Amino acid sequence: MGKKMKTWRGKSISVEMTEALGEAMGSVAVPGDVLTLDGDLGAGKTAFTRGFARGMGLRSRVTSPTFTIVNEYNDKDGVPRLFHFDTYRLGNSDDFYDAGLDEYFERGGVCVIEWSKVIEDALPEKRIRMEIEGNGDERTITVAFGEEDLSRMENVKEKMQEGGMGFEDTGL
Repeated sequence: MGKKMKTWRGKSISVEMTEALGEAMGSVAVPGDVLTLDGDLGAGKTAFTRGFARGMGLRSRVTSPTFTIVNEYNDKDGVPRLFHFDTYRLGNSDDFYDAGLDEYFERGGVCVIEWSKVIEDALPEKRIRMEIEGNGDERTITVAFGEEDLSRMENVKEKMQEGGMGFEDTGL
């Protein structure tokens, strides 16, 4: 992690709020974005991604790709727009490379990667990093992003504050 990242922390008090955060972030996603999601089992990574897909305007049923490693979600014209990974079952980044999964970074969609720490050294430096802690209803969500993403993330922060989820700036 060579460059400085801005970090925000917020509390989600329901699965619906976690999905709403995903939806807000999906609404500002652009082709080529990479978003990493880490946290405990049951922390809400797939719920977040379900909202993210909705925010991108995708209507597919989002499920965890635990056994398939990656699910592709297409737009209404059948073009893949969201690549949802779950790298929990991979041993390390060599497994990621050996399966050719790094090629998804060049396909012009958005990549959301659960359990990204397993493949940390295979990930592009430019990405939005999220950590979700807790399970049940209450979760602490930490988001780290580069300065180039600040205006998009300010938009997300504003939407979430309207919905009752505030973020504190925890610095660079």
